[in-house]
Amino acid sequence: MKILVTGGTGVIGASAITELLARGHSVRLLSRHADDDARQWEGVEPFPGDVSDAASLEGAANGCNAVLHIAGIVDEDPPERTFEKVNVGGTRNMLDAAQRAGARRFVHVSSLGADFGTSDYHKSKHAAEGLVERSELRWTIVRPGNVYGPGDEVISLLLKMVRALPAVPIIDDGEQEFQPIWHQDLAKILATILEHDDLAGQILDATGPEITTMNDLLRRFGAITDRKPLRIPVPMALAQLTTRFASMAVDLPVNESELKMLEEKNVSRGRNAVALLELDTTPLDHGLRLLADSLPEVTPDEGFGALEHKRFHAEIRNSRHTAATLMTLFRDRVNDFMPVEFAAEPDVPERVEHGQTLTGALPLRGNFQVRVEVAEPTHVVFATIEGHPLAGIVEFTSRDHAGAIEFSIDVWARASNVVDWIAIRTIGAAAQSANWRAVVQRVIDASGGTSSGVQQEKEMLRGEDAENVERRVRALIDARKRKDAHESVASERVP
Repeated sequence: MKILVTGGTGVIGASAITELLARGHSVRLLSRHADDDARQWEGVEPFPGDVSDAASLEGAANGCNAVLHIAGIVDEDPPERTFEKVNVGGTRNMLDAAQRAGARRFVHVSSLGADFGTSDYHKSKHAAEGLVERSELRWTIVRPGNVYGPGDEVISLLLKMVRALPAVPIIDDGEQEFQPIWHQDLAKILATILEHDDLAGQILDATGPEITTMNDLLRRFGAITDRKPLRIPVPMALAQLTTRFASMAVDLPVNESELKMLEEKNVSRGRNAVALLELDTTPLDHGLRLLADSLPEVTPDEGFGALEHKRFHAEIRNSRHTAATLMTLFRDRVNDFMPVEFAAEPDVPERVEHGQTLTGALPLRGNFQVRVEVAEPTHVVFATIEGHPLAGIVEFTSRDHAGAIEFSIDVWARASNVVDWIAIRTIGAAAQSANWRAVVQRVIDASGGTSSGVQQEKEMLRGEDAENVERRVRALIDARKRKDAHESVASERVP
């Protein structure tokens, strides 16, 4: 079956596309930057378009058997991005596109509580459901609970706060109940519904197996990260005054719509797809532990301030190792070389392997993570992950050069945000440079050879030079994602 997927760039869509490919379906991705977005998979057909712009959708569903409509917004950015334009108008436009193309199935992803919620977001989702119900297509509406996965806007944000902050805000007493679902479980539900004609005309909830609260999540994250920040109650009335105003004093892990959902007890009240389809879902503890190692990278183009290139290197003579075996030593014993605690959370990996997520700790900053994008015999690349003070990559290179070994560390990065930029400009830059010089010196010591010392250079990158680095980092991450997606598809492909 060929399926058009809208909104394939978010947590739900990315996982749904991977699941559909694993089941042997072909996928066309509709998004505003589809040519770039589709690069994380092999064989996904891009179709650049905007669901709120009917003209851009001409031909989008041609040749497709089904449409999986996920695209939507939970926050408005008037006048371009409003609930009426995207959630309601976008659904109307996709229904028209599907009908013109003769697509047989239309699966619409709505939201748990759309039928009783009072927020503007929920009202828009309910209006969109009405459009779907009145269409002549063989439709199914799915109402997922809070979907958590790499980079989601609530539970991932709470995890980053636990790792980085001494205190975390909670709404009122933190005991409002909601029922999250792991993103891969929802992907299986959506793929199964697309494959079943007998589910047409139905509205189904999709939730995980457990009801939780903010307090419960903080307790579970405390066990995962070994960090237990203070909890600061924020009165619901203050939070609802507008989340923008509240965020001037404290960054809330929910937006205005999600505040309403918490207030309304956002748990399943209808027919649940999990029970209907007899699917197993991921226990919350297990899902949270998976999430802890799967937050997305933060790239230089997402950072703040000027892009810098710092290089730390040394020429090592009379080493007991070759360039390759020296890098193997570094990969096997990375914690021995890092001057900061580099196994900061329980049960984290301690060896450098492709795709692995490593966790460290910085004094006064909390825990941070990097992901191994490249792990070759003489070349290793770490990319920083959301919550890290830097946005970029760190490269480690070991190479034979003129009878010696040159070991180098290249850091290509911006500050992640304005707060980290201020910290780096005051005391952080000197500390970071000292740390990287210490790593090179430890490599020299472990080699058994001699060196005239660690050298250091720095340059500011602007214009085309900066853009080239940004493209290179994106390409590295996309290559890693493609490899991971290919392996996931290969391991899960239905015979």
